[in-house]
Amino acid sequence: MIDVYSWPTPNGHKVHIMLEECGYRLDRDWVAHPIDIGAGDQFGSEFLEISPNNKIPAITDPHGPDGKPIHLFESGAILLYLAGKTGKFLPKTTRAKYEVLQWLMFQMGGLGPMLGQNHHFRLYAPEKIEYAVNRYTNEAKRLYGVLDSQLKDNPYIAGKTYSIADIAIYPWTRNWKNQGMNLDDYPYFKRWFDLVGERPAVKRGCEVLTALRKPLHDDKAREQLFGSTQYQKRK
Repeated sequence: MIDVYSWPTPNGHKVHIMLEECGYRLDRDWVAHPIDIGAGDQFGSEFLEISPNNKIPAITDPHGPDGKPIHLFESGAILLYLAGKTGKFLPKTTRAKYEVLQWLMFQMGGLGPMLGQNHHFRLYAPEKIEYAVNRYTNEAKRLYGVLDSQLKDNPYIAGKTYSIADIAIYPWTRNWKNQGMNLDDYPYFKRWFDLVGERPAVKRGCEVLTALRKPLHDDKAREQLFGSTQYQKRK
C-alpha cells in the first residue's frame, strides 16, 4: 500500500491521477492521507520528515527500488518515480523520453509557478494590485498560447502518446476561468483539455479529497498559506 500525503490542489491531483492511471486504486493499492494546508498540517514534524520543504504531495512506498521503503516529495519527482516503477507514461526511447521530460519541466518550472501567482493575485491577495494581476494574467495567456501551438499538430502534449506531461499539466489548467482565460481563444488546447478530462482515471484522481476542501476565507488559513508561518525556520 502506497501512502500519499496530499490535499486537493493541482500538485496533489497530479499524483492522484498518476496512481489511478497506473492501475493503482484508491484504498486498495494506495491510501490518501489528508494534509490540510489551510490548517497548517504541512508544518507537522511527521510530515516534515518526508517533505522537508513543507509542501504537498509526498509519498511513502514500502516497496522501493531496492525492496526497502522510500519517501519522496515534489510532485514531478513522484511522477517520474511511478513511471519508472510501473513502466507507464514515459517513453522508453531516448528521444521520446526527453520530449516528454521537457514538457514536464515546462509545467514544473513555468506553468505551475506562474499560474500559482495568477491564482494568488487574482483570488487570494488581501488587496488587488493591478500590476500583479495584469502581469500574471498576461503570462498565463502566453503559456496557454504555447500549449495551444504545441497541440495544433499533436493529440497530446509531447506528441502522439499520453504521458506524464499531460498528467502534470491538466490539473493546473482546470481552473482556467479563475485564471482569466477563455478557452475559445485556444481551440487546440481546448480539444486536448476535453480529451484528457474524459479519462476515467483523471476523473477519479481529481475527486480525491475534494470533499474536505473548504473556501479559503478565514484569516488563520491565509496565515498558514501566505503569512509569516511559511518563513519560520524548522529543524
